[in-house]
Amino acid sequence: MDFKQLRYFVAVYEEGHVGRAAERLSISQPALSQQIRQLEQNLDVSLFERSSKRLLPTLAAHTLYNHALPLLDGMQRAREALGNFKGQALRTLAIGVLQTVHSSLVPQMLERVRKAQPHLVVQIYELTGLEVERRLLNGSLDIGISYLPPRQPGLHGVQLYEDELTLVIPAEHPLREFKKVSMSQAAELPMLLLGEEFQIRQIWQAQLANLGRRPQVQAELNNMAGILDSLPNTRLATVLPGHSRQTHSHPELLWKPLSEPRVPLKVGLVCRDVQRQQATLELLRTLLEEEMSGPDGRMPGAMTLEGLS
Repeated sequence: MDFKQLRYFVAVYEEGHVGRAAERLSISQPALSQQIRQLEQNLDVSLFERSSKRLLPTLAAHTLYNHALPLLDGMQRAREALGNFKGQALRTLAIGVLQTVHSSLVPQMLERVRKAQPHLVVQIYELTGLEVERRLLNGSLDIGISYLPPRQPGLHGVQLYEDELTLVIPAEHPLREFKKVSMSQAAELPMLLLGEEFQIRQIWQAQLANLGRRPQVQAELNNMAGILDSLPNTRLATVLPGHSRQTHSHPELLWKPLSEPRVPLKVGLVCRDVQRQQATLELLRTLLEEEMSGPDGRMPGAMTLEGLS
């Protein structure tokens, strides 16, 4: 048994599927399966019960997993510490970002982090809210940028800025003259929406459910830019975060605030281990605050790390 096999085992255990684990590890499925079989042979135990759909961990696998995590964490810490002797502590920072969260954050954040921490290898993934939280919990992400509060127990968040859910319509839409659109009015509109796996869609459905209504879905796309490009050619509407207008402005689209009630959105950094990630949280919060600060030099609704919950 070696650390590579332990890392492979942890990936299979957390994913419950060889294909997904292989994709996560960037290796082939046959190679991963062979490593797991060798680990079982070396330990003389069965770690998984194979079924047609997923792998079910045995009691031995649960025991090994609980011991493997601190071992792998200790090895990573040892590598980082030894890297200091070479004058460069290379470390990977994996960040998951929602597609609907201010898209200009990603390129600007990447450049700012690179300049502030030149020996930090930054990996940024565009994910759904559920996937961000799942990967934070299984350790394959360090930080998420998502809506607050986190939905999964064990995750903590610090607010970056406030946004609000906004109705987006074509320029020739019947509601084009309205300055604001009430939730009850918006509930009647045929919609082009993001898929149900997106958190913005879930927030919209929850708001309508409070009114005893369901969304009038006429079409779905899994890409925000695709929705905004398609809307001018339809009579449909959509709902998106208001900040998206800054990077997805379109002369044939109108952005109307929702009211009665207004739907606030809180966007922030999310992590699992506050103490371990505190320096990274502070770095990202500072860099993003500089990027998104308004005329007064402060982001709306920004908080310090004492806002962690």
